[in-house]
Amino acid sequence: MTLLAWCVAWTLDFIIGDPQGWPHPVRWIGNLITAIQRPVRRYCRSDRALRIGGGLMWLVVVGLTWGISWGVLTLAEAIHPWLGWAIEVWMVFTVLAGRCLASSAREVERPLRAGDLAASREKLSWIVGRDTSQLQPQQINRAVVETVAENTVDGVIAPLFFLLLGGAPLAMAYKAINTLDSMVGYKHEKYRAIGMVSARLDDVANAIPARLSWLLFSVAAYLCRLDGARAFRIGWRDRYNHSSPNCAWSEATVAGALGIRLGGPNDYFGQRVDKPWIGDAVRDVCVDDISQTIRLMWVASTLALALFIAARYLLIGAA
Repeated sequence: MTLLAWCVAWTLDFIIGDPQGWPHPVRWIGNLITAIQRPVRRYCRSDRALRIGGGLMWLVVVGLTWGISWGVLTLAEAIHPWLGWAIEVWMVFTVLAGRCLASSAREVERPLRAGDLAASREKLSWIVGRDTSQLQPQQINRAVVETVAENTVDGVIAPLFFLLLGGAPLAMAYKAINTLDSMVGYKHEKYRAIGMVSARLDDVANAIPARLSWLLFSVAAYLCRLDGARAFRIGWRDRYNHSSPNCAWSEATVAGALGIRLGGPNDYFGQRVDKPWIGDAVRDVCVDDISQTIRLMWVASTLALALFIAARYLLIGAA
């Protein structure tokens, strides 16, 4: 039943994604973070106090997310096994973001192909933190490829990994960790102290999934008839060419598969950030790389699902 629930949830994400207006736990988690952040900022004035308050916020948000998820699932299963199964499917479905990630990339790709640079820049600004107002087509393409490659980890691979470790409640808790990082885990002045714990623990949570993405994207490149050997080699060579200990694993592997160069200098919140280059510029980045990266994302995600289902099966057999 559990393995079937995973497959049904993954299929639902592939088909319908996150329809606008549907209730979604990530929005509730975001509202909770916003509500808790206000008193933390009100009562914690120094950087040290903000770090402590940010740590307590992390414990409350992640703990409540896991506890409520476990309680709802347990109650549903007690009422009827099929109700519990349906709730499990819904929870797993909501923590996966493959279709949402692909759709966001397509929203940038379509106007770019049509020559509408202004619309493409605007759509890109919805999914990246950098300044998009002056980006040229090649820079937009590069930004979308980076975003899809990086977010395949926290949008699909990591939720499936924590699903394997602790079922739907732990996958939901991971989503809370990831949402905390996306809301407060920044290095600029406003969030540096209050988001320190959230940023560092998100790095810890994504450590294994990011490294698995190197292998999964390498195999995906081979299956997509791209350069799997180069993906494997560049993924390992440039795995630390990023300020994050995790992001470059997937980005470098995709860069190797496509034969392009990612990273480099960008503007964030009005500040120039000189990031190292990732990959080799075998050729220039082009708009077709967006479609290729989406394809790589789906194949790598399918491989992750198959891998974790096999691991679950083996664990059950060993028990």
